[in-house]
Amino acid sequence: MLVFIHWNVNPEIFSIGNLSVRYYGLMWALAFYLGYVIFNRFVKKEGLPNGFLDSLTMYMLIGTVLGARLGHCLFYEPSYYLSHPLEILKIWKGGLASHGAALGILIALYLFGRKHKVPMIYVVDRVVITVALGGALIRIGNLMNSEIYGVKTNLPWGFIFERNNEIYPKHPTQLYEAISYLAIFFLLHYIYRKNEGKLKTGFIFGLFLVLLFMARFLIEFLKEPQVDFEAKMTLNMGQLLSLPFIAVGIAFIIYSQVKPSYYTPPKQTPVQKSKKSKG
Repeated sequence: MLVFIHWNVNPEIFSIGNLSVRYYGLMWALAFYLGYVIFNRFVKKEGLPNGFLDSLTMYMLIGTVLGARLGHCLFYEPSYYLSHPLEILKIWKGGLASHGAALGILIALYLFGRKHKVPMIYVVDRVVITVALGGALIRIGNLMNSEIYGVKTNLPWGFIFERNNEIYPKHPTQLYEAISYLAIFFLLHYIYRKNEGKLKTGFIFGLFLVLLFMARFLIEFLKEPQVDFEAKMTLNMGQLLSLPFIAVGIAFIIYSQVKPSYYTPPKQTPVQKSKKSKG
């Protein structure tokens, strides 16, 4: 007799009155915290100016949340949200799309680069390292919510999601993605450390896009449809949205090899103390 994993975790850690703390929100917060810590090492190693990381974090936070929310609303349920625009603001009800988050981050980094006079691709090459780790943590949050899982399976690691009244074991696709993204994080971080001072501009970004969205594309074959219209599609919405990112990633990898370029940020110069004027 096969023994499967019975999953019945309460997504809420604790609540005080109307305020509740959930695993999903905790994973998002942890993703930003660890991303901040890791990127801070890049800042110190490369001598980036004071305030660079704090400003970048704000741009990333806004771009990620807005992009993820609008991506879900416009990619998966456009008719409903365009008819009920105020529902878009109710982010606590759930509904975030990783493809929308990716677009939101790219737009945010473009605006950030313009403001700080730093090439966007230089920032992106380093940000995606932390994004891969953040993606793994967020998929753990999805697991704790008992959402975005796969189709029926007879494999011994199948999860029976009891909170959703499932009676058959399903592929824990959240874990598949989390493990894939974590492996991508370690690989990209290794490449960054190995090529310190000689990192070809755009290479890490391109590799990130290819690996992450290829993993997403393949794992989608095991997922249940997230919305009704996907049931009739050969490739679901997640797969269709992944293809352009994979193509862009391949283009960046090729370009970084054919026309390699290296960007070194200007070192921060110490602020000189002004002489006191004599009265």
